[in-house]
Amino acid sequence: MDNIQNPAVIEADAVIVGAGPVGLFQVFELGLLEIKAHVIDSLPVVGGQCVELYPDKPIYDIPAVPVCTGQELTDNLLKQIEPFEPTFHLNQEVTLVQRRPDGRFDLETSLGNKFITKTIFIAAGVGSFQPRTLKVEGIEAFEGSQVFYRVKDPSRFEGRNLVICGGGDSALDWALNLAGKAESVILLHRRDDFRAAPASVAKMKEMCDNYEMQLIIGQVTGIETKDDKLAEIKVTGADGVTRRLPLDDLLVFFGLSPKLGPIAEWGLEIERKQLKVMDTEKFETNVPGIFAVGDINTYPGKKKLILSGFHEAALAAFGAAPYIFPEKKIHMQYTTTSPKLHKILGVETPVFD
Repeated sequence: MDNIQNPAVIEADAVIVGAGPVGLFQVFELGLLEIKAHVIDSLPVVGGQCVELYPDKPIYDIPAVPVCTGQELTDNLLKQIEPFEPTFHLNQEVTLVQRRPDGRFDLETSLGNKFITKTIFIAAGVGSFQPRTLKVEGIEAFEGSQVFYRVKDPSRFEGRNLVICGGGDSALDWALNLAGKAESVILLHRRDDFRAAPASVAKMKEMCDNYEMQLIIGQVTGIETKDDKLAEIKVTGADGVTRRLPLDDLLVFFGLSPKLGPIAEWGLEIERKQLKVMDTEKFETNVPGIFAVGDINTYPGKKKLILSGFHEAALAAFGAAPYIFPEKKIHMQYTTTSPKLHKILGVETPVFD
């Protein structure tokens, strides 16, 4: 896996924007059609939200994989696309997309990489996602040291006194995960009504009844420091009373604020911060040659599932092939039986008696 920075202008058949699971599977589907891809992502690592937000959380709805973590899914997808040798351009955003007179696109990134590409596949998830932050004076000074909006290393919180803010799946999942490993876990939510899975809420309440963790209804309204460290938070309850709560670390899960970023300026049709595709045959946007797959797109009946994104990537690859091979008739082939695909994948064609 190469990560190229600042070469000369790169001529490409396909550029994929987004290196999450759907972007990685797009590499595979294009590869089967002998189309080499360059992949651009704003994150410093491959894997998208799966790796950035929940690398250790189990995923149960990948076909034929009863359970895997976000990191395991990413690792397996990387192994699957090895034969196609994609080039990764990480830690950079696409800043310019412009149609050329010859029908191809000029594309530039924030690190100065320049491409001329026949097709573009946008697999950018919810776009450039930013955690919704806690609005309390002085709190930003402790981000990354005692205040966290993402969990990258769960072991870092073992033996610590934690307060976890939020009422959605991420807050509940991490509260349940860290209870018993941390010295103490307090879940803090502004109301006694949760947006998380009912089973998680039931488990949380059961653990509170067993004194394994604690639930407090209220909001953070201030902080207290000691020796340049965050020592306490001020919590105002529904009764209007403000109490002090000592802690070692504060984990905040208020959800993500999706930002399309520069994508919003590419002339694509947008509906509620998502890219409209013209049909479910090719998942092409209103700009011919630009396709949208995964959570970034919208169409009637859209379901935000990884497996839906995989399906969209397969059809988008076939939809893009005429732009790349205008003279070539594309035939549907199966990886089980096609000697040509076996050669592309670097595997031997089985011989049946």
